[in-house]
Amino acid sequence: MSKNILILPGDGIGPEIVEQAVKVLEAVRQKFSLDITTDRALVGGAAYDAEGDPLPESTLEKARQADAILFGSIGGPKWDAIERDKRPERGLLRLRSSLGLFANLRPAILFPQLADASSLKPEVVSGLDILIVRELTGGIYFGEPRGIREENGERVGFNTDVYAESEIRRIARVAFELAQVRGKRLCSIDKANVLEVTELWREIVTEMASDYPDVDVSHMYVDNAAMQLVRAPKQFDVMVTGNLFGDILSDEAAMLTGSIGMLPSASLDENRKGLYEPCHGSAPDIAGQDIANPLATIMSLAMLMRYSLNRVDVADAIELAVEKVLESGLRTADILTEGCEKVGTDAMGDAVVRMLS
Repeated sequence: MSKNILILPGDGIGPEIVEQAVKVLEAVRQKFSLDITTDRALVGGAAYDAEGDPLPESTLEKARQADAILFGSIGGPKWDAIERDKRPERGLLRLRSSLGLFANLRPAILFPQLADASSLKPEVVSGLDILIVRELTGGIYFGEPRGIREENGERVGFNTDVYAESEIRRIARVAFELAQVRGKRLCSIDKANVLEVTELWREIVTEMASDYPDVDVSHMYVDNAAMQLVRAPKQFDVMVTGNLFGDILSDEAAMLTGSIGMLPSASLDENRKGLYEPCHGSAPDIAGQDIANPLATIMSLAMLMRYSLNRVDVADAIELAVEKVLESGLRTADILTEGCEKVGTDAMGDAVVRMLS
């Protein structure tokens, strides 16, 4: 059966990094005789400029019909002054919520060739392989009430951090199952000593642990987890946490790998339909200069093949091609080290395609 992938380039460097992943998609489509069609749509600031909405109904409908979505990046200072509900980031939040993309998977894997690019000592990060499982459609990003109001003559901003038991069980189940096929270690991250919502989180994860006797479960406060990621990151295998903490910790983990330009991600629904995107932002300051690192987007395509299309062989081939490119000494500016050859966005994409042939 033919599979359809929706391409959402987005804003900033999004279009140029997505084009490199599309090159790779075309290469594997030919190499593996994949029956895949693609479609494109606007989202974020580009959609607002064209249609006055960061998530037009036409884009949302295409997303609903697609088997998987490949997304670039969103936002930029150009749209900072527009009304809050029309800002590009709101379009992405609505897309995730509308599609029920509750499970965000963010691997932090250090390629051996990039050990010197990490901000930590090679012996601390060598062999790093962490998977952060972040709840994506609940928590403080979506909780109500929220807003800015006037009280006692001054403005007051407020947000609500709320999780239902079913939401916690749903994301914890994903994390437990992933831990079972990895290193069988799961660390749940919370702030249960201060926040009641995460006290409930810890209680539920603890209850669920008996259903997964082969998984070693631990709990850690988020501030300690942030410190431990820098002190001894290899102690972690799978980490599961809520929306806000996962957002912060996954970016911290990105720098352990040498660059946030190396971190892919997947956002999945209950049926493994997903939106795949690099973890970095739109970087408007370098957009159009052919210097952005496309590897996170290309590896997001590998995750798409693995999780939504169930083509582990294709995913492995893409990841091996990326490793071969790094082994050859090619580097974009963000991961450049002495003795390596600096290349641009297009050249890096072309190099991955060559390694697939």
